Amino acid sequence: MARTRFNSKLVKIHFSFTVEEIARTVGAHKNTVRGWLKAGLEANDNRRPIMIQGQVLRTFLEDRRAANRRRCPLGTFFCLKCHAPRKPALAMVDFVPVNSSSGNVRALCETCGTLMHRGVNQAQLEALKADFEVRVVEADARLKGSSAPSLNCDSEGE
Repeated sequence: MARTRFNSKLVKIHFSFTVEEIARTVGAHKNTVRGWLKAGLEANDNRRPIMIQGQVLRTFLEDRRAANRRRCPLGTFFCLKCHAPRKPALAMVDFVPVNSSSGNVRALCETCGTLMHRGVNQAQLEALKADFEVRVVEADARLKGSSAPSLNCDSEGE
């Protein structure tokens, strides 16, 4: 089952929430919120109903997201199939410019062969050129014209 990211921005920081209100606000199950309480989410006191301050909840959710975040050092790409940062296969990458100052770099994973992508700016591109063979590729055209006319004849006058 996929992990769900809970939006901490939906939590009002100057409001106290019950377990059910937190579950409804962030889209989690009540048992998930109770698990957060066991994992370190602080309640206001030990009375029932359990009340959690909005600022404490938002900080807890943001800290959990930051702890699960995986940064890729320059020279690696995050492979979605391997779930880990990987180096490009054969030290070869393709650069597709987006605008004059940045673009996308794509390469194959050295472990599984999956296509990986990463956005870079000009300074990062120069650093990549020192370690990898970088090939600049023109971006694909978004609209392609056809020399053959449409077979739809309904628009012709009678």
